[in-house]
Amino acid sequence: MKSKDIAIVGILLAIGAILRYFLAMLHTPLTPNMIIAFYCLAIILIRPKILEALGIGLVAGVLSMLISSSMFPPANIISEPIGALVCFILYAALRERTKLAPTVTTFLATLASGFSFAAIAMMFVGASVLSSPKYGGDIMAFVAVFVPIVVITAVFNAIVVQFLYIPSSRVLLRGQE
Repeated sequence: MKSKDIAIVGILLAIGAILRYFLAMLHTPLTPNMIIAFYCLAIILIRPKILEALGIGLVAGVLSMLISSSMFPPANIISEPIGALVCFILYAALRERTKLAPTVTTFLATLASGFSFAAIAMMFVGASVLSSPKYGGDIMAFVAVFVPIVVITAVFNAIVVQFLYIPSSRVLLRGQE
């Protein structure tokens, strides 16, 4: 990866981390994971090699873990590289087929990251999560709460990336002239 690409990834991950941190400070019931949106945008814009995309996901996972207020922050170290891998594969498959490739890619990458996060977290802290009065020991109650959060975040991230893709890709093209 060129130093220019590394700088782009760093800037986008920093923007995502700052936005996620700021949104978490608002203490809203739903805190969208903007880091996913911005690492998807980075992967879509610079089109790294597969191992580089996994590296972007790993860095995003560490950032997410450090600023997360979720039930099991270390799950981000696995879930974000999964999201980055899904983003890499889907965008490679869709970029020539549809102008909505950034939207579809980000939506599905966010779902992959979110649901893998939930699965990993449930393996490690599931008993304590389910024993809370909020869920009353019912896994379906947890699913009923968690699934809409992931889906809403995926929709939000997809809209953000599609909105930012066109101007950011034009800026990158200008730099190559």
